[in-house]
Amino acid sequence: MVDERFVMHRFKATRLATLVGTALLFGFFTYALVVDKTIRWEYMIVMTAMAVTKMGALFYFRKTN
Repeated sequence: MVDERFVMHRFKATRLATLVGTALLFGFFTYALVVDKTIRWEYMIVMTAMAVTKMGALFYFRKTN
């Protein structure tokens, strides 16, 4: 049986990991843009996918709860 506290801890950890990952990708993207003067589209694609997934999950869970 899974305790509700465990689920909430897992949710908070996943949310924090998503925010840290997005911030790091933004840092890498900005660094490549400023220092190398190149646009690294793979970073932008991953950041966009993370943001779309996060917002999609937010709207889905808000609608179903």
